[in-house]
Amino acid sequence: MLHTFLIILAILALLSIIFEEVTHLNKAKTTLFLGCISWVVLFIAAGTGEHRELVSHQLNENLLEIATLWLFLMSTMTFVAYLNAKGMIQIMVQKIFPQRVSVRLLMIQVALFALLLSAFCDNVTATLVSLGLLTTFKLDKNLRRRMAVLIIFAVNSGGVALITGDVTTLMIFLSGHVHISELLLLFIPAASSVLLLAMLFSMNAKGIVSTTPINRAYQPIDIAIALIFFATIIMTMVLNVMFGIPPVLTFLTGLSVMFLVGHTIRNDKEEIRILEYIRQVEYDTLLFFLGILLLVGMLKEIGTLELLTQVYAMHDPNISNFFTGMGSALIDNVPLTAALLKAEPVLTTPEWLGLTYAVGVGGSLLVIGSAAGIVAMSKVKELTFVSYLKYLPSLFLSYAVGYGLTVFLAGYFYPAAG
Repeated sequence: MLHTFLIILAILALLSIIFEEVTHLNKAKTTLFLGCISWVVLFIAAGTGEHRELVSHQLNENLLEIATLWLFLMSTMTFVAYLNAKGMIQIMVQKIFPQRVSVRLLMIQVALFALLLSAFCDNVTATLVSLGLLTTFKLDKNLRRRMAVLIIFAVNSGGVALITGDVTTLMIFLSGHVHISELLLLFIPAASSVLLLAMLFSMNAKGIVSTTPINRAYQPIDIAIALIFFATIIMTMVLNVMFGIPPVLTFLTGLSVMFLVGHTIRNDKEEIRILEYIRQVEYDTLLFFLGILLLVGMLKEIGTLELLTQVYAMHDPNISNFFTGMGSALIDNVPLTAALLKAEPVLTTPEWLGLTYAVGVGGSLLVIGSAAGIVAMSKVKELTFVSYLKYLPSLFLSYAVGYGLTVFLAGYFYPAAG
């Protein structure tokens, strides 16, 4: 009875996101409320003794994960907000992209940019930077929404081939089931599926879009902070691989360097203005993350994720992997992957590669299925849960083609590997 009630709370949270435009209730506030209530109910039901201590321990673990994500988001968003406020992103776009370009070509260029960027840095940073590119072009609402969906899929796809690009890829790699050389194979289906989606989206897209040339003056300090940002991204990858240093620690270090360097030039008033901009724009995103992760942690606590692993083991691994990827659109792929790894399924190398692709890309099927989607939904006002659903057929086709290509290539190159 308790578990049924808690699952109903999770479903209500999902419905509050879906019908946000109808109810006019902010999804961040409803998910946060239902996430908190679910844990309150868990504590009340636990009674006294060891069970309450166990629930308290699980909540503390969950809050630690959330705090880590919050700090990581804040440090990343501070860099991006500064560079955007100074026009550095627009300047970079002018160097990379032509001032006038066809819509079809722009879609392919933005998709490849997001794909490659997300392979070398985290999904949140790749999403924020890629969405920043859109602000430099004069796009109508429908086109901007379609481009945002394309970015979400490209960002999630780009991370599967490198351990620096996606947490789930890193988890499967660290468990010893795949090697880096084997993971690189996933770049072919990832790139192919992204290009397929870009072509599907550009079929009815016509016309030329342009970017307004800007002659914004920037100071040497702005270039220095841009270099600190990219150096932080590189050091995040290097230090994590070599010494296992958590990415949040490296990014906070980079953020502290940014403030130390920036303090020598920028005045206090400007620094406060940038921080205020971040607080106003991103606070709903952080609250939404908090609510979602509280609910996912609750589902993990009551054993729902372990139930999914039992269902996984009942079917052919290739089929289970495909549907597990689809499931990651509803349940965060990190605890889902952790639960599967804990269950220790016996899979061949091609099957592990299939799982890696599926849990990395499958979250793109729903806008709430990945960090990239949640960030994009907060940044692009035209993008909502319901409006995202209209793109589901194209997203599903691209995901299915990418997964099928993964199974084929992995089976071809590693037929006897296990």
